[in-house]
Amino acid sequence: MAMYMRQVQQENGDEQERGQLIQNLLRCIREDVSPRQRTMLLLYYGKGVSQPQIAASLGVNKSTVCRTIKRGEKRLRQCLRYGAQRYLMSMQE
Repeated sequence: MAMYMRQVQQENGDEQERGQLIQNLLRCIREDVSPRQRTMLLLYYGKGVSQPQIAASLGVNKSTVCRTIKRGEKRLRQCLRYGAQRYLMSMQE
């Protein structure tokens, strides 16, 4: 997810394409990850909260936070990969 966001920020391409990429990421976060994954991903990437701090605030083990974030990242990658393929195919038509 961090790599995806860096790519979006570094692109010098079209603003509309950048907006579409960000929109896809937000849709994936809303629809394709569990509420628990969403909470932890947003705390970790969105607010910069460390994994031990997330664990303490949610009352879970740090390893649970790590696993949950990794699973959420995997689901986001799958969603974004599918969305990118659809976008590229529509560009070729």
